[in-house]
Amino acid sequence: MANNSNLGAAKAAKNDEFYTQYADIQKEVNAYLEYNPDTFRDKTVLLPCDDPEWSNFTRFFAQNFERLGLKRLISTSYAVESKKYKDYEPTLFETESPLFDMDKTRIKGKIFELTRDTNQNGRIDIDDLEWHYLEGDGDFRSPEVCALRDQADIIVTNPPFSLFREFVAWIINSNKQFLIIGHQGSIGYNEIFPLIQFNKMWLGMGFAGGAGHFISPYEDHAVAGNHKKGMIRVSGVTWFTNIDHGRRHQPMILMSMKDNIRYGKHKDLKESGYRTYDNYDALEVPYSDAIPSDYEGVMGVPITYLDKYCPDQFEIVGITKTKFKLASKIYPEQIQINKDGTKQRVTKLNDGPVLKINNPPANQVYYMVGNEMYIQLYTRILIRKKHNDQAE
Repeated sequence: MANNSNLGAAKAAKNDEFYTQYADIQKEVNAYLEYNPDTFRDKTVLLPCDDPEWSNFTRFFAQNFERLGLKRLISTSYAVESKKYKDYEPTLFETESPLFDMDKTRIKGKIFELTRDTNQNGRIDIDDLEWHYLEGDGDFRSPEVCALRDQADIIVTNPPFSLFREFVAWIINSNKQFLIIGHQGSIGYNEIFPLIQFNKMWLGMGFAGGAGHFISPYEDHAVAGNHKKGMIRVSGVTWFTNIDHGRRHQPMILMSMKDNIRYGKHKDLKESGYRTYDNYDALEVPYSDAIPSDYEGVMGVPITYLDKYCPDQFEIVGITKTKFKLASKIYPEQIQINKDGTKQRVTKLNDGPVLKINNPPANQVYYMVGNEMYIQLYTRILIRKKHNDQAE
């Protein structure tokens, strides 16, 4: 089974052409429509970083133009010669058009627009798309694509993995609504986490099983990621948005701390109870479903909690990353004891939540600082119970 190494390889090679499946787009968009049927009504939707002739984003929004009540659909592509992957054949849609230019098609981006019933068949759909070449290569940072962004109400796309931070800034600076795909690992970025903390961005409905299956032209990654040629499985990808959906307002049903220890399904909590971090003034909660309903202080929960986060129930107060400067303690150099007993000098404890332990753990890396023993946990989101007078 593939894991994030596929994504890492893509980022390293700047291979960013992973095409989203139609069914995944449909499922995600429908979640917003269930909460608010007018989410897209009378709106201009921009699909940048796209390849309109192949993209399921363009296909979905064009085919559902009337159902969504769109005012205008704009989709832009990136020129072939500006991409890492250059194995390209023009489609019949392009070559049969009087606008086709063999020289321009490799160095110019293209813009597709849908606003009206061009073939006069009584409906507006994908057959009514109109297109022309852009002046530049279609880079989302170019002045002409920035101008299109400023005309749009909602931006929807699967942006380049290698440019995710820059793309998010490009959207946030324009104060637009958006629905984009990214990796959960980006949650801890300096540029991303504050947006989540202050409810300027949140997670969408997500992909089934916490992994996306994308169509990819990179056979070396695609075949490794999925036994079906041309597909790649990427763990941990999700949808990021600032558009409201119903799950965001569904509080979790939780038990008290006492009942979690007594009746909960997690064996380690039953045996050891809850512990506090050595370097954060917070309670370690290793499972989202074990958040105690009666704890008033700060709690550290897994990043996957954000899938269930309800801003009416809890507030996000931070994240256990050193760069956010919330740690209450800085450790000197440590001795890391690996699973095989080998040792090395490190400074790893200062980037993550730490628990102090009394005995060496079985089959687990641990750290020594003098005579004290510690283990380090994965990154935690720090949350605190919200009271009625704090509700948004």
